Amino acid sequence: MYSITQDNHSTEYISEKTNRFFQQYQIGKILKAANGNKLQGIPAIHILRLLFTLVFCHRSLFMQMHLHPASIPFGKDTVYRFLNSCHTNWRRFVLLLAGRIIKESVEPLTDENRKNVLILDDSVFSRPCSKKVELLAKVYDHANQAYTFGFRMLTLGWSDGNTFLPVNHCLLSTENRKNRVNEASAAVDSRTNGSKQRKLAKEKMTDVSIQLLKEAKAAGIPAGYVVFDTWFCSPSFIATVKGMEYDVIAMVKKSSKQYFLYNGKAMDVKTIYRQEKKRRGRAKVLLSVEASIVRDGVTVPVRFVYVRNRTKKDYLVLVTTDMTLSEEEIVRLYGKRWSIEVFFKMCKSYLRLGKECRSVSYDAMVAHVAIVFARYMLLAVEQRENRDMRSLGELFYLSADELPDIRYMEALRLILCRFAELIQERTVLEEKEVLELLDIFFEELPLLWKQTLQQCA
Repeated sequence: MYSITQDNHSTEYISEKTNRFFQQYQIGKILKAANGNKLQGIPAIHILRLLFTLVFCHRSLFMQMHLHPASIPFGKDTVYRFLNSCHTNWRRFVLLLAGRIIKESVEPLTDENRKNVLILDDSVFSRPCSKKVELLAKVYDHANQAYTFGFRMLTLGWSDGNTFLPVNHCLLSTENRKNRVNEASAAVDSRTNGSKQRKLAKEKMTDVSIQLLKEAKAAGIPAGYVVFDTWFCSPSFIATVKGMEYDVIAMVKKSSKQYFLYNGKAMDVKTIYRQEKKRRGRAKVLLSVEASIVRDGVTVPVRFVYVRNRTKKDYLVLVTTDMTLSEEEIVRLYGKRWSIEVFFKMCKSYLRLGKECRSVSYDAMVAHVAIVFARYMLLAVEQRENRDMRSLGELFYLSADELPDIRYMEALRLILCRFAELIQERTVLEEKEVLELLDIFFEELPLLWKQTLQQCA
């Protein structure tokens, strides 16, 4: 009879990489700056490290404490107090960590002329079997075309064309009282960060998006463009983002209710398309015109780029506020938005975003999301170091070339995939395409990380 062998090499590798990640980016100091201080004796960084590594150990919190009680000098109540604390600002934790990784690991490897983008999108954080979760709401899942109970996980990400990092987030309930199953706990002190987060969760998604952008700008996240899809794209939102000194690249909803000023008249994008002469032949870009948005006496010039669908007699419309960009550059920069789709898929399928946390506390769910985002940042750093030879030392830095930005044809292919499905006036990327991008992400990870995450799936 043979005994069950333990993969000590993999465990030691993961422990070594995790310790290096925590030390290199001084996560203990970042947690302290986010007001994540110890409550009773045990340093908060020890609890965070335990929760951070659970997914890579293929165990739950209970099993980890049951199998290795001697290595964990605290009980589960200590962990729950840490997660349920309404004093820790987890959104600030994610923002500071992402900013440090960009500054120390990504910017030195990227040309200063490269155009970095902030990507705005949301995904469903589902809690379908819950009844007593704080601020639980009835939300519509566009992927499954059905209503479910949970939250909208509004996420702001950053990308340079190779590396994607989550920068900020907010678990949104709903502003409609009728769709909220539960209200916030009355026991939370109104002066704490937890109370402020609960108020933010009940605001409109567009208002919260502006708040996330303001916080990213105040933190010095280097980006010149904000990229988003049709859900966020409205004349008023574009004008607001432009007023924050960001340029916009977005996909426009072909709606007759959104008007832009074109040739002195208020028109929607479909009317503009019908009135203008399209390019002949099989041109990928059918039309490019200039218009403007007028809000509060301020005129914002915009450019529309109409892209041909490869399978139907249809088109999509991209808009930008940067009038100096070429048509190819607009398509290429918008193509960077797809990295957030891979991020959502990765978090849900491999990093236990929707499976690990069963708490009814809103603070615990926000903490869980932040920890999952930090796990992804570790993988993003590992992926970048695995691909970019200049990260291995001065010799490689001087001799190796910079990683190329996303190419125009690749960006165009990704954008055209948006025509595959039209759900409730909001396009959704095909699961096949997301899986292809996820496979590419996996192929660029070190071998042991790939084996570890495949066991977690």
